[in-house]
Amino acid sequence: MKKFLIVANWKLNGNITMISSFFEYLKLYFSNYVKKNTIVICPPNVYLERVRQIISNINNIFLGSQNVDLNLKGAFTGETSILMLKDIGVKYIIIGHSERRLFHYETNDLIAKKFNLIKELNLIPILCIGETAEEKKNGQTKKVIEKQLDSIFKNSGQLAFRNTVIAYEPIWAIGTGLSAHPKDVQLIHIFIKEYIKKHDPINIKDIIVQYGGSINQYNSKDFLKQPDIDGLLIGNASLDAKQFFNIINISENMIFS
Repeated sequence: MKKFLIVANWKLNGNITMISSFFEYLKLYFSNYVKKNTIVICPPNVYLERVRQIISNINNIFLGSQNVDLNLKGAFTGETSILMLKDIGVKYIIIGHSERRLFHYETNDLIAKKFNLIKELNLIPILCIGETAEEKKNGQTKKVIEKQLDSIFKNSGQLAFRNTVIAYEPIWAIGTGLSAHPKDVQLIHIFIKEYIKKHDPINIKDIIVQYGGSINQYNSKDFLKQPDIDGLLIGNASLDAKQFFNIINISENMIFS
């Protein structure tokens, strides 16, 4: 049975009041109705422990971090170690998000090192990949994706993408309201899976590829209907408890045998 992975990336948003009201609305639903899919909440690091306490006894919902440092400990002011994240119950870590690549100058090589570190500590990386508007216009989407995936293979070996998540997020669609067409995303997802399959004799059904980019309650079903879209990485819409509930409810009602 196919299950979906629904990830909420809150980015630099939220406060104590928002978190309380968010989970007051959703906690009963999570406890009683999320039976099939996996839900991950990625709040800002300062609120990870607060969210952990709220979700600790709820099935099928997990804690995720939006980033991680390469260093395990030491004189690295302002950074967060993967050991600290693991210590408080984080299971998933987002890396390679376009905002990290753009605003923090994170390279494919740096992201590959973070990916390898996460795997070594037995947590699950959510690797974000995708092209810019200019790269799409120039027909370079697949070349960009190949380069991003190759950096992972080079650093972590042929079996790198086992027990991992890939999030295809075309940069031109993130936070713009200009979501990609579901059928176009399907083609990219199968390309990603087949490219990984060339390196690793993994069952293609075990390769998890999400879509992210201006997802909302109105378009989520169109994406989830595609056979090779295995879940959603949701930004702005995940801050609205009612809308996030609606997206999860849609996904729960779309489980395939």
